[in-house]
Amino acid sequence: MTEPSRILGAVLAGGRSRRFGSDKAIAEIDGKTLIDRAIGDLSACVDTVAVCGREIEGLLSLPDRPQADMGPLGGLNAALHHAASHGFAGVLSTGCDMPVFPPALAAALIGEGAAIVEGQQLLGYWPSRLAPLLDTHLETGTDRSIRGWLTVAQPRSVVPDGPLPNINTPADLERFAQGR
Repeated sequence: MTEPSRILGAVLAGGRSRRFGSDKAIAEIDGKTLIDRAIGDLSACVDTVAVCGREIEGLLSLPDRPQADMGPLGGLNAALHHAASHGFAGVLSTGCDMPVFPPALAAALIGEGAAIVEGQQLLGYWPSRLAPLLDTHLETGTDRSIRGWLTVAQPRSVVPDGPLPNINTPADLERFAQGR
């Protein structure tokens, strides 16, 4: 019997929260921060969780790679390199502003190649072997957005069973809090 592949979870948390107006990762619902919710849901689906783009005491924290303030791709690049050098098959990623990650969705994403959730490009699975390709993209590419990376990585798209919250504004947070 072969041992299942280990998966690293990455909570991408290095953004500037411009639309939110303050640090949305620490915005609370019922006394629990958005980043804690993202970490909690993701950790049920992976072997280890890393927080990318910020330091959180007591957790594996990875700085953006190749430099600070690279946005989500800097965090994803750090996670991919950590995964590759520590024996993880791939990275399951989410944003700190995405407080729900159903285990069935994780199972649908993890596979042979890269995969993203339709409409939520930060929710994805990235094989560790993509680390050098993302390095090259960040060094030579002019589009450092997630959408620009998707044209290179060519992930398959997974359709979720239902809507997934993405908290970008205080109004989004309020709707999520009321709709739970």
